Amino acid sequence: MSNASYLLKHPKERTTSVVFSSPHSGREYPESFVKQSVLDPLTLRSSEDAFVDLLFKQVTDFGAPMISAVFPRAWVDLNRRHDEFDPALIEGLVRGVLSPRVTSGLGVVPRVVAGGRNIYRGKLTREEVRSRIEVFWKPYHAALKSLLDEAHAAFGQSILIDCHSMPHEALVSSGPRMAKLPEIVVGDRYGASADPRIVAQVEAAFRAEGFAVTRNMPFAGAFVVEHYGRPTQRRHAIQVEIDRSLYMNEARIEPRAEFAEVRAALLRAARRVAAIEADDVPLAAE
Repeated sequence: MSNASYLLKHPKERTTSVVFSSPHSGREYPESFVKQSVLDPLTLRSSEDAFVDLLFKQVTDFGAPMISAVFPRAWVDLNRRHDEFDPALIEGLVRGVLSPRVTSGLGVVPRVVAGGRNIYRGKLTREEVRSRIEVFWKPYHAALKSLLDEAHAAFGQSILIDCHSMPHEALVSSGPRMAKLPEIVVGDRYGASADPRIVAQVEAAFRAEGFAVTRNMPFAGAFVVEHYGRPTQRRHAIQVEIDRSLYMNEARIEPRAEFAEVRAALLRAARRVAAIEADDVPLAAE
């Protein structure tokens, strides 16, 4: 199933409370957008979580649905609030949402791609920005909310696994030197978006496949896990970031020879995640 903004794959039988999403892997760039941009097509793709939807495509074999973006985050960012407008980009907007993300050009309609490179020659009209919200952002989130509500009703809990990829350079420059850089970063908004017992099981699933895993550093999660994570209501949301250099050539945005091997390992981890039961985590006391 799909519409303008997303592709939704259902399992033959839904057997788990887990829902997988990939909001940043969309790669259908409108021709008008490419012409509107000052960037070449390859640079325009630099913010894209390339191929993440393909890495997790087969999670439906484990009884879990998966929703993924069709259009790119450079066009409209599904991992931002719908009103994170950037006054430096939008005509006639005097004041937008004051946040570090918007200030850096990464609002719901981004002004820049990776490395702070400007996308546009000038500003966008309010009508153009609001059209992207109505046509792309809102349908995606309506579908995602429906998937999570269905899981909660059927299994007594919902677990959202929000799948992303991170530039290797961001890991190298993110902070103190570590004996081994993380290959997977599991984000739970520092405990705010998911029960720590579930987060620990997700981490263990990836470690069992030999991945180096850290929690929240350097990526703790953004709008999606913040918005959908309500652990006291048994609504858990966890972000999973994968080092892009494991499976792709980041400069050319092409799969590496190891792509199939990495995908197989990620899917084995995803199978373990999909097996997390509602009874594993008791309902929090009111």
